[in-house]
Amino acid sequence: MRQGFIKVAALTPKVKVADTTYNREQICMLIDEAQEKGAKILVFPELCITGYTCGDLFYQELLLREAKKELLAIAKYTERKDGLVFVGLPLEHQGKLYNVAAAIAQGKVLGLVPKTHIPNYNEFYERRHFISGMKQPVPVALDEDIIVPMGTQILFQCRQMPALKIAAEICEDVWAPNPPGVEHALAGATVVANLSASDETTGKDIYRKSLVTGQSGRLICGYIYCSAGDGESTQDVVYSGHNLIAENGTLLCEAEPFANGTAATELDLGRMVQERIRNTTFVPDAAGYTTISFDLEVSEAPLTRFVSPTPFVPQNHAARAERCELILRIQAEGLAK
Repeated sequence: MRQGFIKVAALTPKVKVADTTYNREQICMLIDEAQEKGAKILVFPELCITGYTCGDLFYQELLLREAKKELLAIAKYTERKDGLVFVGLPLEHQGKLYNVAAAIAQGKVLGLVPKTHIPNYNEFYERRHFISGMKQPVPVALDEDIIVPMGTQILFQCRQMPALKIAAEICEDVWAPNPPGVEHALAGATVVANLSASDETTGKDIYRKSLVTGQSGRLICGYIYCSAGDGESTQDVVYSGHNLIAENGTLLCEAEPFANGTAATELDLGRMVQERIRNTTFVPDAAGYTTISFDLEVSEAPLTRFVSPTPFVPQNHAARAERCELILRIQAEGLAK
């Protein structure tokens, strides 16, 4: 952290559909495992407390009540943990259902970020249950004593590492023509967490990688994409837990599909800040955003990612030869003119 790096992880728990107690246990187990390896920012899949494939069970008051109960139990579990955790759940507010990402740190639910783009095409029919979330944060009661803000325009900033500003979006949000992540990045977010339940079809993994990598590149940010996996209902589709972490246009790591694996690496926040300073078309606009602060212990640990000592010279022989050929061609064309 002293050198501007932060270790992050995308974790896919094995879930049981509508079994909120079991799912909370699995989430807490993975929190422990990730923190033992030094991860500070942990991202779990969309609706992971209940499971994404609950169908019309989302209408059951019992399921919604238990989901909130287990959210608060997960929050309590993090009381003595050092990190920021994102988990997904369904939430009823003023007679409507929202698909939300909850941000948790040091025993507290800091805020709720609702899904903006609700898919209702092909195999998706989320509008049967959920509506699009509001931008401006509104107060939401999780119990009699706990009231937290809910809205898409929320940033979570680390006091000890001010460059670490995190925003959240949910699954379809990044596939839409105008992702909320664009506004988040312009508002100052250097990291975007995406809680997803992306089903698997032939070739979709390739497009998913290009989408996440491209989004991190044009937004000059770190992007953590965590998807649902084992345990979800497969009556219509299957989920592979294809987790991805990208930084400024480069895919840093991914979890092998269908392995319920974890993707974990460090993000270079200093690099992102410097790139944004140099990029004159990246014009900040934080109007309407609420910033919520959280604490992390400042620590040092060996990097697990590869940092090239020759960043302008590819390590791969074929890529290096291609790069050299391009340089020669550029020089030749310039001299010819």
